[in-house]
Amino acid sequence: MTAFTLAHLSDPHLAPLPRPRLHELAGKRMLGYVNWKRYRYKIHRRDIADALVADIKMRSPDHIAITGDLINLALPDEFTQARAWLESVGTPADVTLVPGNHDAYVRVTSKQTSQWAEYMHGDSARAGAPLSFPFLRRRGPLTLIGVSSAVPTAPFMATGRLGPNQLDMLEQGFSQIADDPNFRVLLIHHPLSSKASYKRLTDADALLALIKRHRVDLILHGHDHIHSTMWFEGPNGRVPAIGVPSASATAYLQYPAAAYNLFSITREDDAWRCEQRVRGFADGGAAERAEVTELQRIQLI
Repeated sequence: MTAFTLAHLSDPHLAPLPRPRLHELAGKRMLGYVNWKRYRYKIHRRDIADALVADIKMRSPDHIAITGDLINLALPDEFTQARAWLESVGTPADVTLVPGNHDAYVRVTSKQTSQWAEYMHGDSARAGAPLSFPFLRRRGPLTLIGVSSAVPTAPFMATGRLGPNQLDMLEQGFSQIADDPNFRVLLIHHPLSSKASYKRLTDADALLALIKRHRVDLILHGHDHIHSTMWFEGPNGRVPAIGVPSASATAYLQYPAAAYNLFSITREDDAWRCEQRVRGFADGGAAERAEVTELQRIQLI
């Protein structure tokens, strides 16, 4: 069987930040704007994100998954800018997106989020339908399950939450695909375990209980801006949960430079085989001099 290739990137925090209007800097946005002007603009660079996307396209993946934080302060003009970037990555049929906490930095309007809706619609969604999570997409031998942990939070907080309604819908969705033989990939922004209370998924225990009852083969997330592999208990054994650095980052403090994951997924006899390749910038190289290169290759399943 020919391998299906899934690329995974996250947290591009697209620059440049549009010039905000004074009234748009009320509340939490003011803190975020000061943060951006002080140091984050030096870390998140559009040329790095563009180089990473160019390398992804050279690998010709069958599909691309993006696990949130396209933007920074959820300014209205950021949604338009991010839509143009999404189109440069690929079509809604070839790219699947779930939102991150910065995409919901403050409460936003449906008009703003609708600009990305085609990238977050399930296969059964009607054209123009409002966003609904969880959603399900089938691409080749993969079933992609997208959930949203993006909720507005208080200043200095970056927690995520699915909520009881989304968890109930996810339980029903798993029951409906109980006999689906596809390789199942869960897409979420927040990791399912976090040492930092201000960044955690607050109802992670409920989601982990679902994963323990229903088969998931791979979990992809962002949020922490680091390379990460965690294992969680599923009904048929351990399930890998893979995180990735910011797609636009220079190396800073304990955070690595931009990278993305490339998964090669094949069916062999009665079992799935999944190999992870990590491609990105070496932490010691400046983006102007360094090329995107293969950093690691790991057999997951």
